[in-house]
Amino acid sequence: MAKATHKYTLLRYIIDAPVVMASFFISLRLLHLHEGHFYNIALLLFALLSVIIWYVAGSFSRLYAERRSNKFSEEIVFILYSLILFGILITSSAFFLRDYLAFSGLFFVTFLSVLFVTEAVAKYIIRKLLHAAIFQGDFFENVLIVGVTPSAMELYETINRYYYYGYKCYGFIDDNTTKLNGSKYLGKLDALESILKEGHIDEVMITLPANEALQIKACLSLCDMYKTKARIVPDLQQYVDASVQVNNIGLLPVINIRALPLDKPENKILKRGFDIVFSLLFFVLLGWWLLPIISLLIRLSSRGPAIFKQERWGLNNEKITCYKFRTMVSSSNDIDEEGNYNQATKNDPRITAIGAFMRKTNMDELPQFWNVLMGDMSVVGPRPHPTPLNMASMHTIDNYMLRHIVTPGITGWAQVNGCRGETKAPGSMQKRVNFDLYYIHRWTFWLDCQIILQTIINLMRGDQNAY
Repeated sequence: MAKATHKYTLLRYIIDAPVVMASFFISLRLLHLHEGHFYNIALLLFALLSVIIWYVAGSFSRLYAERRSNKFSEEIVFILYSLILFGILITSSAFFLRDYLAFSGLFFVTFLSVLFVTEAVAKYIIRKLLHAAIFQGDFFENVLIVGVTPSAMELYETINRYYYYGYKCYGFIDDNTTKLNGSKYLGKLDALESILKEGHIDEVMITLPANEALQIKACLSLCDMYKTKARIVPDLQQYVDASVQVNNIGLLPVINIRALPLDKPENKILKRGFDIVFSLLFFVLLGWWLLPIISLLIRLSSRGPAIFKQERWGLNNEKITCYKFRTMVSSSNDIDEEGNYNQATKNDPRITAIGAFMRKTNMDELPQFWNVLMGDMSVVGPRPHPTPLNMASMHTIDNYMLRHIVTPGITGWAQVNGCRGETKAPGSMQKRVNFDLYYIHRWTFWLDCQIILQTIINLMRGDQNAY
């Protein structure tokens, strides 16, 4: 299926040329600039120049990097990043060509807006066509897993759970005759060459332990010999409390344990500035009329205050008062009869009718924009947990307290990846913490944008864990 993969990648490149051209002429038509002193040949040449500049911007922004196993919100973020670079380059080009074609600022705003919409729609259609092809079995890559380790187990479960990644486990090899959750055992490591000779493998995932360097090198050499793509999946779980980056010193790959991104003053200023602007925009555009309406509905539907205040832990374990709309009857208790934190459950009788709707749509979290404005919280970050839940988790969950080394958020990486709601199931809290640590160690402004966008998408299509 490698040829199909190349066709998909090529399609993602080629489709942008007509998209940019169409966006350009649509913008001209919308502003009625296709008549008068605009000459067709000049417009056509400028449209072609726009296509070239778009591909240049896309190469710098990594727009065409392989992202079929990532969420669509990430692709939207990279489209926006490309648009920024494209806008700078295209307006600069127009300045030097002003003697031949004179475009207004309104035209470029329209052009960029139309291009964003058409580009997003095109990428979404391609992604859905890809998912449909994968679902029908017409488009996938056969993957061979080399070595049975915890990383191999997680890899196998991941590609089975998320079929739209486009990977299918052909089988695995290991010197020990072990089981891999139903995958086909194809023999020991020395069987790799005969398997590659058959030509059914599109990619080899090497999950051997780091101390088997000679075996890893031999596998890579065989993959090179048979021109098969190979990737190493290292087991870096022991470094989960640090930010891991792989780079090179000369020809030597080096694992770099680096400082947290939000330790840098410029990143702190950027994130805090964004939080202030975003929360102010919320209050100016929505909060001033939406919050009073919700408060009134809560008061009319059940007795008690509209705002629910709860003690939670923020940055550096400091206690903060978190504001939410009340979604339960006012007589409900946070602590059960056994002294444990009483988490909300599906069809919880304590939840009011309007409270269920607010939880489903995340509207109960809206008062926390006041926490953001005051600096207790951020728009994006690890969700702050109530004090009893922190006390119950800090001694049982690995690296739990590390999630408090950054400011907590209204939404977070764990939440957009489905880790919300109850945490009573085995491993559910640990999984949430692992997502939080991933975010902390790999923070970028664009990751925050992606999380906000994915939160909005999840809100519109509904979240089965929102109750």
